[in-house]
Amino acid sequence: MRAKIFLIILFTGLASSCNELLEPEPIDLLTDDIVLNEPKDVPTVEIGLYEAFRVIAPASVIAGDFMADNLIHNGTFTQYRELGTKRITSANASAATLWSAVYNTVYLANFIIERLPGVPGVASAERERVLATARFLRGYAYFIGVYSFGDMPKVVTTSIEDNKDIPRTAKSEILAMVLEDYLYAIGKLPEDPANAGFASEFAVRAALARYYLYLENWAEAAAFATEVIDSELYSLEPEFETVVQTDFTDEAIFEMGYNLSDDPGTNSSIGLNNLFVGRREIIPSNQAVVALASDESGDRFSSIDFNSEDLVGSDNGWSVAKYGTADQDNNNVVVFRLAEMYLIRAEARAHLGNVTGPNSAQSDINILRERANAPLIGTQSQAQMYVTIENERRYELAFEGHRWYDLVRTGRADVVMPGFSLNWKTTYNVLPIPQREIQNNPSLVGQQNPGY
Repeated sequence: MRAKIFLIILFTGLASSCNELLEPEPIDLLTDDIVLNEPKDVPTVEIGLYEAFRVIAPASVIAGDFMADNLIHNGTFTQYRELGTKRITSANASAATLWSAVYNTVYLANFIIERLPGVPGVASAERERVLATARFLRGYAYFIGVYSFGDMPKVVTTSIEDNKDIPRTAKSEILAMVLEDYLYAIGKLPEDPANAGFASEFAVRAALARYYLYLENWAEAAAFATEVIDSELYSLEPEFETVVQTDFTDEAIFEMGYNLSDDPGTNSSIGLNNLFVGRREIIPSNQAVVALASDESGDRFSSIDFNSEDLVGSDNGWSVAKYGTADQDNNNVVVFRLAEMYLIRAEARAHLGNVTGPNSAQSDINILRERANAPLIGTQSQAQMYVTIENERRYELAFEGHRWYDLVRTGRADVVMPGFSLNWKTTYNVLPIPQREIQNNPSLVGQQNPGY
């Protein structure tokens, strides 16, 4: 009984854990047989996996929008000052939080993958679904990990002895494992779960669309995005403001939900409402405000709010509007939604030469423009369409954690970012390996990302 109580404490603490991830003492307790020994243990372990994964969503919002030009620092916390001034160090707590979230998820997924097949009495359908969930979430965790940090230790077991001295594995090898995990999950998850907070068949297909987009496999990216769009399980909200103000919208494919008891609002690393509104530690950049206020953005201007009472000192008075408090209906963090699938397909089609006309990049962009009450685009050259799509992604996906990843993957970060910050350097195309990980893993010594 004592072990089970401790397990509950462990799971509820995972979301804010800052323990060393390549030698995580709490995770070692999961090897105890009592944790996953019979069918009734399965839901608890699955909840623990989601609990760990849910930290990735807000942590990647901080990375995706603050490492780029969408957010600026307005407070006193060192970790955010570093991101805002582009003087990032290997001790940065935001980078450490994201790294920890990735490996917490990986460890719990590995535990399920190792142990669940040997647990007697579990219904075959449940076993298949939970294993697929573990593979999908592990794959996504590593996907975010390598596009944030570059080469990472490849951890595929829960053995502390095996994992305490693992070198960095090539990004390409990690991505090959991500693809294996995604493909394993295909056909094993429900098409229409209770809500978008649970892994589903089309969440995996959305993940594959993004995966192939990042790899510039345009045909596959377009194909998987089209599968999600054509499923007709999701529809664009008629008003963009609904995307900002409401959780689990009709276009939500996968998003992390929170409630009064587990909202991360008081967490100084991932509490988005606390950071964006409560403390005003982080606010929209002037450049982001200008972009969202443009005619081309249209109603997507609703992603930000203005309050003249906040105009004090260097504060520009603007706030991110997307993330509410625990008792509001907009505190979830989106992982995938339908609008991104149109953007992925538009970009893929543009690179495939299908730029204008019916069923083209132009038509996909205009679907989103029409919803946003923004001017429709006309005939454009391929080069013009690339710029249009970059801007469209900024308008549509503002503060959902995409901007930095987009600029880096398209080779545009070193073009765009020096105009935003004089301190920008190529070093910041990846985050630093957290210093504590280097201190705890001998194989990481001397392997820090260049420039940190």
